[in-house]
Amino acid sequence: MHHLSLNRRRFLQAAGLLGLSTMVGRNAFAGDTITLPFENGERPLVKYPQKCPLIRHTTRPPQLETPFSVFNESVITPNDAFFVRYHLAVLPPSSIDAEKFRLEIKGKVNRPAEFSLAQLKTRFDQVEIVAVNQCSGNSRGFFQPRVPGGQLGNGAMGNARWKGVRLKDVLGLCGVAKGARQVVFNGLDKPVMPTTPDFVKALDLDHALDGEVMLAYQMNGKDLPWLNGYPLRLVVPGHYGTYWVKHLNEITVTDEVFNGFWMNPAYRIPDNDCACVEPGTVPAKTVPISRYNVRSFITSLADGAQVKSGQPTTVRGIAFDGGYGIEHVMFSEDGGRNWRETKLGKDLGKYSFREWTIPFTPKQTGVFDLKVKATNRIGQTQPLEPLWNPAGYMRNVIETVKVEAS
Repeated sequence: MHHLSLNRRRFLQAAGLLGLSTMVGRNAFAGDTITLPFENGERPLVKYPQKCPLIRHTTRPPQLETPFSVFNESVITPNDAFFVRYHLAVLPPSSIDAEKFRLEIKGKVNRPAEFSLAQLKTRFDQVEIVAVNQCSGNSRGFFQPRVPGGQLGNGAMGNARWKGVRLKDVLGLCGVAKGARQVVFNGLDKPVMPTTPDFVKALDLDHALDGEVMLAYQMNGKDLPWLNGYPLRLVVPGHYGTYWVKHLNEITVTDEVFNGFWMNPAYRIPDNDCACVEPGTVPAKTVPISRYNVRSFITSLADGAQVKSGQPTTVRGIAFDGGYGIEHVMFSEDGGRNWRETKLGKDLGKYSFREWTIPFTPKQTGVFDLKVKATNRIGQTQPLEPLWNPAGYMRNVIETVKVEAS
């Protein structure tokens, strides 16, 4: 493995809260390393099947983060740059035979059934939705004090156009039995050790039948990449990626609340309005993680970037939330003392990234603290100071990018 040149390395280490310079993107070289801006932040860039070089956090199971500059290329995240997160190390083979694949529907249904991919595509209405998939622990590496788990930068998220069928329609054909309470989802990935809990997730019945939860077989107009759940995955718009079960092959309707390991005790947040507690403390009560909170990022400038004094530049970025939709995005060039409203780009749907732009002309030389904050349509916004919880979930602090005008 070769390393980045010294000058390039120093620039990357200076790349501040965004974690990645605009130099590192889909054209990066596998074998290079990058240093995320927190303790022990050096990571290799590694190429996996169907993927451009991504930031590798772990090998087994694979955790691969998207280089942040990718988010400046398009509101839609390309399939080859989309992040990868597994909990179990035994993945199904990349050569899954799509014709032999079956999705089993069982449990509290009147007509248990199995469906091939061809049957899903021909027996049900095909639907599309643009939606963000974000890891619960996205940005965990910035938590202070630090918390256990994958020390991720800001790239464990992506926005794609998903195509598939409504879960509501499939369950409707099978007939949900009276007394059903939850729908439980399992995929083809398996644990190495029999003592490791299988990765199984659950949704309340009303949520599962809301008409938006989807069984997706396409992503951005192509079959799902192997590492993003081929041939079928659950899409739960507006909800953290832990629910987006990959390689989905088994759906069970239950008449009780499912309490498997990955629902309880894992993926729980403090049961209060901010999903936070005092740093270093333990919440008195927890609930399963659910919807995204509001987030926004500057994508066109990385921490440490150089700009020209007196020359206008267009600052660009993205914002999103859990499905209420972005109302406005505000920008500050003076560390938050004054704010200006940005111009929002095309609306691809309430679950999508929303692009924003604003002109910025530094009037003198020196360092400028650029900040961005979004507000959604029900008034939710971002905190000025980061919130903390023991699992390192749901970070959504107002981001700051320092640039120097010369």
